[in-house]
Amino acid sequence: MAAAAKPNLLLAVTIPTKVSLRTGLVCNTRLSQLRLRTAAAAASSSRAVASPVPSETPEAKQMRLETEAALEWDGVCARVSEFTATAAGRAACGAGRVPVGRSREESERLLEQTAAAVLLSAPLDFGGVEDVSAVIAAAAGGRLLAVREICGVGRSIRAARGVFDQLKRLSEETPDGRSYYPLLDILQDCDFLTELVQSIEFCLDSTLSVVLDRASNKLATIRKERKKNIDMLESLLRDASTKIFQAGGIDSPVVTKRRSRMCVGVKASHKHLLPGGIILSSSGSGATYFMEPRDAIKLNNMEVKLSGDERAEELAILGLLTSRIADSQTRIRHLMAKILELDLACARGLYALWINGVRPAFTVRNSSTQTQLDPNNECSVFIEGIQHPLLLEQSLGMVKESTEVGKGQISNEHPISPMPIPLDLQVRNDTRIIVISGPNTGGKTATMKTLGLASLMSKAGMFFPAKGRPRLPWFDQVLADIGDHQSLEHSLSTFSGHISRLRKIVQAVSKDSLVLIDEIGSGTDPSEGVALSTSILKHLASRLNLAIVTTHYADLSRLNAIDTRFENAAMEFCLETLQPTYRILWGSTGNSNALSIARSIGFDQKVLARAHEWVEKLLPDKQKERQGLLYSSLLDERNLLESQANEAASVLSDGERLYNEIRLEADDLDSRLAALRATEYEKVQQELKFVKSQMDQIIKNFEVQLKNSELEKYNSLMRKAEAATASLAAAHQPTDFTFSDEENENPYVPEIGDKVYVEGLGGGSMANVVETLGEDGSCKVQYGKIKVRVKRNKIKLVQGGTKETSASSPTKGKGRTPKRSSAEANTKMAMSLLDRLYRHQRTQ
Repeated sequence: MAAAAKPNLLLAVTIPTKVSLRTGLVCNTRLSQLRLRTAAAAASSSRAVASPVPSETPEAKQMRLETEAALEWDGVCARVSEFTATAAGRAACGAGRVPVGRSREESERLLEQTAAAVLLSAPLDFGGVEDVSAVIAAAAGGRLLAVREICGVGRSIRAARGVFDQLKRLSEETPDGRSYYPLLDILQDCDFLTELVQSIEFCLDSTLSVVLDRASNKLATIRKERKKNIDMLESLLRDASTKIFQAGGIDSPVVTKRRSRMCVGVKASHKHLLPGGIILSSSGSGATYFMEPRDAIKLNNMEVKLSGDERAEELAILGLLTSRIADSQTRIRHLMAKILELDLACARGLYALWINGVRPAFTVRNSSTQTQLDPNNECSVFIEGIQHPLLLEQSLGMVKESTEVGKGQISNEHPISPMPIPLDLQVRNDTRIIVISGPNTGGKTATMKTLGLASLMSKAGMFFPAKGRPRLPWFDQVLADIGDHQSLEHSLSTFSGHISRLRKIVQAVSKDSLVLIDEIGSGTDPSEGVALSTSILKHLASRLNLAIVTTHYADLSRLNAIDTRFENAAMEFCLETLQPTYRILWGSTGNSNALSIARSIGFDQKVLARAHEWVEKLLPDKQKERQGLLYSSLLDERNLLESQANEAASVLSDGERLYNEIRLEADDLDSRLAALRATEYEKVQQELKFVKSQMDQIIKNFEVQLKNSELEKYNSLMRKAEAATASLAAAHQPTDFTFSDEENENPYVPEIGDKVYVEGLGGGSMANVVETLGEDGSCKVQYGKIKVRVKRNKIKLVQGGTKETSASSPTKGKGRTPKRSSAEANTKMAMSLLDRLYRHQRTQ
């Protein structure tokens, strides 16, 4: 290294002869040698650096700058500059020099850095880092640096090391410290020039901007001798001035410096008080002389000599430090460039948090129909809910300004700007040209600019405001023709400037380019403009990645019918409010609605009516075509409505049929219940007939076996059995309760012991009244072991059966018991008789 051949300042402390320069002439000679060595070191270092990437041509640079200006890239960079922490970062962003990835891999690396910066748990401290590029350039050019400049270089290098140490601590203290690796990698291979910083701090005081005594032994010795000499000189002059004052030669003692020499003041009339003294100067009136006493001449000469020696030694030290900075210029510039890169990464992270941005992903088209990133994905561009960053910044800026008032409260003095309407951008893989049509002020140009700006931001490693995980290709260049390129200086009309720009785009376009053209083919005859635009677009379709054009020509919107590489999109326009909605209708074609817009802003109705007539006269074919399209769309709409009506009628028919079935089933419940009862009755009758036949058979057997004397006895027994059996059969016949109409015509008053029918206890259930009516009009009845209180209108007196009396219940019942009340007794009697007959037969 070139620096190895130079004397070390730390060694200069013990070997002063290697760093001391005795005169200004020697100092100048040394500086000349330093310039030569610096130039040689700079040449060798420049050869050691890798060959730079070929710079872009002037024409390509001019097109890039024009595109960035059209897309307002400088506005985004200016906003990012507000989040930078260093002067170099602010200068780079302010000049629009935010680094943009020159390859997909470089842009991915920038995005990784931004993602890591978003996750920082604490902001990095860039305090002390200065923009020393001009100082380094001056040192490399051979200029001697001042103490302040050298100290600035030392502070910046030490501050850079502090940023790196802070980042390492954050990485070690964070559980997922690997997320900070993209930021650590920026400074990983940097040389922090520890020896140079230590030398600067050892020799110079950055606070007072002076060279310290310890910088060299020679300087310390010179300053010590000088201090001793000044003390002697000042003491001598004070004594002399006091004597002059006592002799009346001056109104008050005066010791001062004139022409770099110490002297005393004396009246002109008393200069004889300083015999042999030298007059150095006089006052404005000439009444006072400033004289150097004869005894002070030698001491003053020594002061001048020592002062020159001190300055020469300081210049030598500064020259040596300047030389070391010049020799280390490559490493210093590399370090400062990396600090700038880290500062910009942190600024991008803060900017992403401020706009609530999301990280984009790059798709790579492998063919005309597939992407490498996601073979199942059908879109090369898929961005949901993207908002134009500059429009969003205006809203966020208003919010930020207003929230500073009153501890976060919204201030009425600063109204919040409305948020921009989100856009959904979806481009199929096989699409190369998108033709956007629609009315003026409908958002066509804003949509195009939004995609262009999102492409530049993603290349520069910035997040943009959108939803989910947006995807878009990596474009090697973004070429835009937006605005009026009219130039009187170059004799270019609107169309000439427009077509000149298109010529440059056609020549510079590549397979990975994004082209944005606003109002293609405008500014000339419509028929020629359509023909030229069609030819240009068909030429570009096979030579670029994606092109978005806006137009009012309907013929361009029909290209997708004959070429699948074309796709239409329209900006929605509400005809009711005559206002754009700024929504994109993909696959649709929009109208200009010029007359409607003119009507909405209050244009003269007579002029508009005449314009409408001219439209009808000048474009009859177009009107017929529109009418045909409208008629066709109405037919399609009618067929769709008829299909939906038939489907609805079928559903209604099925519902009515199901309703009728359910209603019939409900109406048939009573008849089915009666049929069920009849069936059960038939079964019981059959069982009774079978029992009766069996009994007849038993009786016949008895009659054969019994004697004539016992026949009468058993005949009586049989008659009782038949009566019991008949009673049993009657008990199994289905009967319903009947109630007395006469007694139920009037409000029934229940009495204790009455047999009543209670609604709700089940069909055919009777209960006994155990308590008469209360004040609330209800009585208590007993059903089995259950006693309940019911309303009077819920009970009825039973009509059928025999009245029951009881010794414990003297009250007479007013109803009749049902036939079923004696069924159990009759059954027991019949079974007893049958049992007696059976036992009698066994004994016989």
